[in-house]
Amino acid sequence: MNVRDLNTLLDYHYWARDRLLDALDPLTPEQFTRDMGSSFRSIRDTAAHIYAAEWAWHSRWLGQSPAALLPADMFPDVATLRRAWSDLEARMRQLFSNRDEDGINQVIEYRLMSGHTGASVLWQTAQHVVNHATYHRGQVVTMLRQLGVPPPKPMDLIAFYRLRGG
Repeated sequence: MNVRDLNTLLDYHYWARDRLLDALDPLTPEQFTRDMGSSFRSIRDTAAHIYAAEWAWHSRWLGQSPAALLPADMFPDVATLRRAWSDLEARMRQLFSNRDEDGINQVIEYRLMSGHTGASVLWQTAQHVVNHATYHRGQVVTMLRQLGVPPPKPMDLIAFYRLRGG
């Protein structure tokens, strides 16, 4: 992985996030928080989990290891989640804008929420953040279909590349 590829991956991640959040905007509060019996109870809880996992990794990259993820109920609506995630995006982009090839290949040491220690290459953990989000966005799409509401515009990586061109 090089810096250019990593930044492209982050561009994709936030493009897909925005498509997901745009699809969530029309939901009623009841639809947003309805127990759908999924890995994370509701659409809100699943979207909040994506955000919270990204927040946790960003914290680890800064040398802090949170002991727990953020609670989903801190996001009563899509607008609150969107604002928090936009702020986190700015911090993520700042962090990676200061990294060269050596910087993204740095091994980051951290403590998992289980208390176990870990050490991983920075770009690999960033790639994990994007992959993790992709997995859970798929769960949200399933829940939206179960509610009978329109799913997001396509969020596949190839759709991103096609729209972006080149």
